[in-house]
Amino acid sequence: MADKQVPSTIKDEALVMKRRNQMVKGAVTLFIEKGFHKTTTREIAKASGFSIGTLYEYIRKKEDVLFLVCDSIYQRVKARMEDDIDPAQVSSLIQAVHSYFYLMDEMQDEVVVMYQEVKSLPKDAQDYVLQKEREMVAMLEEVIRKHISGPCSEEKVQLIANNIFVQGQMWGFRRWILQRTFTIEAYADLQVRLLLEGLPLKEKRPSGNKE
Repeated sequence: MADKQVPSTIKDEALVMKRRNQMVKGAVTLFIEKGFHKTTTREIAKASGFSIGTLYEYIRKKEDVLFLVCDSIYQRVKARMEDDIDPAQVSSLIQAVHSYFYLMDEMQDEVVVMYQEVKSLPKDAQDYVLQKEREMVAMLEEVIRKHISGPCSEEKVQLIANNIFVQGQMWGFRRWILQRTFTIEAYADLQVRLLLEGLPLKEKRPSGNKE
């Protein structure tokens, strides 16, 4: 879908990925400092380490860079969660939530930019971003369902999965106050306990620190 949304004239896929990763990093810094609308494509090219002509070999317009920022976030979240979720282990749910929170800590700036600026994307790109978010929440819902031993409504499963997703993002939104009180490890530990204590899990264990 990213290739469909943002076509490139370059056929070397590895080079396209490398250049677009450079764009994402450069653009996020600028969007945080100046906002999406006040940032120019020339500034993005300079921050990315190449010329404006090279930039336009990989994108068509500035909104394409914002789309790549959003897509990069969800691709990284999906990969991290897939690595950590083992449907056979209750502990994998706990580990997946911790890993998700740690990833949100690593990507604080990107997440803030996405939620501030996603409205600037065209509707089909907004729909894509929303669908990606639904997929991430659905992964949490699936592993929660596999480890429920007693009665638990579908609405409760969905709400808890959404709470986990939002509480991870809140670390970036509210970092200016949260980080005065919590480390990311302490924040993740407490959130896991609060979010999962209402679930009738087959097996429970205290959440652990990041290894």
